[in-house]
Amino acid sequence: MTESEFLVAAEATLGALEAALERANDKDEIDVECSRRGNVLEIEFIDNGSKIIVNSQAPMQELWIAAKSGGFHYKLHGNVWRNTRDDSEFFSALSAMVNEQGGAALELRPDAD
Repeated sequence: MTESEFLVAAEATLGALEAALERANDKDEIDVECSRRGNVLEIEFIDNGSKIIVNSQAPMQELWIAAKSGGFHYKLHGNVWRNTRDDSEFFSALSAMVNEQGGAALELRPDAD
């Protein structure tokens, strides 16, 4: 994958994630504030002040997540971001992290309306 292809895929993923969280916030499913600066998406849980940071790393062609549960790296395989250690899927794993830190029962998906 070229760097340009990676950047397009990473941007689409970060945008989909931010939109899904904003929809959940608007529906009062979770109290969260998203802040985006370039390739970094900061997710702040208003109730407890904790944060999850998601960012793209172009040199490694990875998405990185920093959460209370740890740090995780994801590479794109086909159309799916997979954890480089345990092969878990990005949106599924991030849903669990958001639910743990935010106390909600959300299922984040790249294609959620």
